[in-house]
Amino acid sequence: MKSDLLKYIRKINAKPSAQRRLLEQFVSDGASTIPEISKAIGVSLPTATTALNELIEAGLVREIGKRDNSSGRIPMVYDLVPTAGYFVGVNPEMDCLTLAASDFCGNLITEKISIPYIYENTPKNLEQLCGIINDFVASLPFGKEEILMVCVNFAERVCPVEGRAYNMFTFLKESLVTKLTELIQLPVCIENDTRSMAFAEFSKGCCKGLKNVIFVNICWGLGIGIIIDGKLYYGKSGYSGEFGHMTAYNNNIICHCGKIGCIETEVSGRALKRKLTQKILDGKVSILSDKVLNKKEELSLRDILDAIAKEDVLCVATLQHIADELGKQLAGIINIFNPEMLVVGGEMSVTGDYLTLPINMGIKKYSLNIMNEDSQIVTSELKGLAGIAGACLMARHRLLNDGI
Repeated sequence: MKSDLLKYIRKINAKPSAQRRLLEQFVSDGASTIPEISKAIGVSLPTATTALNELIEAGLVREIGKRDNSSGRIPMVYDLVPTAGYFVGVNPEMDCLTLAASDFCGNLITEKISIPYIYENTPKNLEQLCGIINDFVASLPFGKEEILMVCVNFAERVCPVEGRAYNMFTFLKESLVTKLTELIQLPVCIENDTRSMAFAEFSKGCCKGLKNVIFVNICWGLGIGIIIDGKLYYGKSGYSGEFGHMTAYNNNIICHCGKIGCIETEVSGRALKRKLTQKILDGKVSILSDKVLNKKEELSLRDILDAIAKEDVLCVATLQHIADELGKQLAGIINIFNPEMLVVGGEMSVTGDYLTLPINMGIKKYSLNIMNEDSQIVTSELKGLAGIAGACLMARHRLLNDGI
């Protein structure tokens, strides 16, 4: 681990400084000249130059060349040093963990890899999780000491400040972050998977530069990431965004959270599986019928998404019914938050227009006209990389903003 670099980052994080604001500026806007930096962070040219030289000496910033502006003196352009340190991101997906690493500029430098993993609330399962991470770290083309932070995403209620996941590894006496740090032997932070996806789209994706955004993660469950005035919204305890657990239906279906009638019981991958399975049992025909009726096997979300990609009529119709309901529920979100953009992401977003067109129609039908005219509805630009890219970006964000 680059101990001197970490000490320096800890030092400039301890109190407001031009160096810290300068790093934030490079993270936000990328390569810049000294006049651009001075204007952006609101300091004089000499102050900006002094802060910049200190960051260069620390190995965080470098000269990348001169910009020809065709008039006057040609200014030098500066940017972050990609090799100043690295970050590892871990994100849960369908029956697996995905992992990737990024450089100091926030660019993924490894392929996203997927390792089979199913969560269980046991010490052995936690050790398995950390073993997967440690094996990935050992496979990287740089030393473990070069990694500055690891971010592990978890589904549902996560309190990053306390380092706890409300319903994960509940047997622990210490915080989850403390245990992960002990088992991985690297600085670790945790985050809600949907918030990480929202942060990735905000930092590198379709809503870069916007201030007020809602990210909808529709996968096995349903959640939203909220960005207000350019910042992730956490709520008091860090549990914001549990949109899927709002009570909306009088259907007597018990949600996995223990409540009855949650939005997730009608609008989620779980709901899609339940509805489709019942239709097949009722005699409707699908390319998945053999698996349900003859092989007596449970459908996975991947089975259903693959069938939709093959234009299976029953699967598409069932998905579109769920998308209609999701649009209706998201209309309320539009009315409450009035966002510039609503991004539809998560594993089910790979179905494209089959999902997004009914969502758009539902939002237009049930939200106030003046509201839905303000909000652009788009599909995630990062698609399947949103979660893992978000974890890597969140690791860097925590290092540069929250200290270690």
